[in-house]
Amino acid sequence: MVVVVPQNPGDAPPATALLLLEEEEEEDAELLMMTTSEMIPLNSAPVTAEQNVLQTFFSHLGNFSYDKAKDNVEKEKEANKTAGASWCSMLAALAHLAAAEKAYHSMSFLGQKPGGQSFFSRKDSIRNNYTSLYNELKKVVTTGKNAVGGTAPHLEELLSHLSEQLCYFVQARMEIADFYEKMYTLSSQKFINAEELVNIWESILKKYSSRFHHPILSPLESGFQLEVDVLAHLLNAQALIFEWKFLLSLVNLHNSHTKLQTWGQIFEKQKETKKHLFGGQSQKAAQPPHLYLWLVKFKNFLLAKFSFYFHEALSRQTSEMKPLTAKTNPDYYGKISTFIRKYDAVNFSLIYDTRGSENFQGHGYHHPDSYREAPKGVDQYPAVVSLPCDRPVMHWPNVIMIMTDKSLDLNTLEKVVYFFDEKVQSTYFLTRPEPHFTIVVIFESKKSEKDSHFISFLNELSHSLKNSRVFASLKPGSKS
Repeated sequence: MVVVVPQNPGDAPPATALLLLEEEEEEDAELLMMTTSEMIPLNSAPVTAEQNVLQTFFSHLGNFSYDKAKDNVEKEKEANKTAGASWCSMLAALAHLAAAEKAYHSMSFLGQKPGGQSFFSRKDSIRNNYTSLYNELKKVVTTGKNAVGGTAPHLEELLSHLSEQLCYFVQARMEIADFYEKMYTLSSQKFINAEELVNIWESILKKYSSRFHHPILSPLESGFQLEVDVLAHLLNAQALIFEWKFLLSLVNLHNSHTKLQTWGQIFEKQKETKKHLFGGQSQKAAQPPHLYLWLVKFKNFLLAKFSFYFHEALSRQTSEMKPLTAKTNPDYYGKISTFIRKYDAVNFSLIYDTRGSENFQGHGYHHPDSYREAPKGVDQYPAVVSLPCDRPVMHWPNVIMIMTDKSLDLNTLEKVVYFFDEKVQSTYFLTRPEPHFTIVVIFESKKSEKDSHFISFLNELSHSLKNSRVFASLKPGSKS
């Protein structure tokens, strides 16, 4: 999907012409594919057998190879039954960590009632299992700090240090799991407060920033950072589209796309071998977990919404906008155009209420220091999208009057408002998908208030723009 940045003379950066979201140059993901041999030995000392096990384990986790990570530490534990208590405890905790990471990325805990089935037992929730893992790691921390002398004091110290940082990692996972649960719950709400989600997410990241930074944990930290960066960019893009801020929305969408490409390369480089019934075998890329696939879906939805909300600014830069928007899912422009032709609507508009909006300057990119007087009167309600052509000026006073008189109904974010004006023999259908945006469809003839085709189309469109279906699809198996 090509997204273009408008070139308003004197406003836009001269070097900026267009942005290719789907043909972005690949970033290097080698840091996340780090192998044991590439790890730098701690303190330039010889790498011990235990360090090798740890490095291999976290390298697998960094590559999202949960089963390999779990199998390796379980084999190590089985082969070293007489090892020290701390090392055995650490191996057991790591096996639990690998299982937890697999369940976390599968999002299987979402929508789970307290006491329901989870990834460790049928009685405990994901929070209880992470708490249990946290307590296991805490014991390793305490044992290491209390160790004086002993057969392997350096190992005890290393395990204690790693476990202490892993405790922060587990705490971060618990809070982020709660955050995803909140997002899933919001799918049933009338309105999703995008700014509130950004604030909650930023507070979580601030709390755990640089808390698990040991070199051995580097692959784990890198994988974690990919996830939180992608979601941060997507949540910011969602909030900025809601505020109708073109350039910042675009930047965050671009950054999320680039990070997802880097993440996707990890799965592409991992090959799964499949044996055939009559001999021979083939390889294919590893199947990405549900969380990654959902983040891609969320990005694609925001890209579709961005392409719709900023359609006019984008269409000024290309004559090929229609085939480009056709690639988005959903294709709002295509669906609305089809509706207009099928039912002979004179106009479809998405109206932005600029009252209370700071520095509203109209379509496209504007230099931060450029000035434009705030709109007044009917211009406070511009049609940011108008199909099949510019907004019908003669109908606009009527539209604003209906929006004012029916504000209570529209503010429920659920109702479709109907109005027929006998003087001009025109019918108006209005609905509000988000607090600052109103959809209006105008017919220059009388239509039935209960026409199911119009009502269902507007309800479907409004519901889609709320993001609720994307949030509902966080839960595996969702039909959304």
